[in-house]
Amino acid sequence: MEEKTPSKNTARENREKPKQRSLPPPDFSTFVLSLSTSALMHLGEIKNPQTDRIEKDLALARHTIDILAILKEKTRGNLTKDEQALLDRILYELRMKYCKAVE
Repeated sequence: MEEKTPSKNTARENREKPKQRSLPPPDFSTFVLSLSTSALMHLGEIKNPQTDRIEKDLALARHTIDILAILKEKTRGNLTKDEQALLDRILYELRMKYCKAVE
C-alpha cells in the first residue's frame, strides 16, 4: 500500500487556515479576568504559559494592578453590579497578594 504525501497546495492551504479556538465572548468581565491572570503570573502565583515556569516580576504586577485601578476609576457608574463586584474583589485580592509579595 502506497502512502500519500501531501501536495504543496494542501500544505499551503493548511498553513493559511487559522486554527479555530473556543474563546469566551469579549466582554468587560473577560477583560478584567485577563488582566487579573496577567497580574497573578507576574506575582508568581501561576506559571507563565509560554515558559511553563513560575516567574516573578513585581514591577509588572504593580503596573497591571494600577491599570485595573484606573479602569475602576474610569468606568465608575457605568458597570453592572456584577461587573463592579468582580473588579472590586479582584483589585482587593491582587493588592493583598502584592503586599505579601513585597514583604
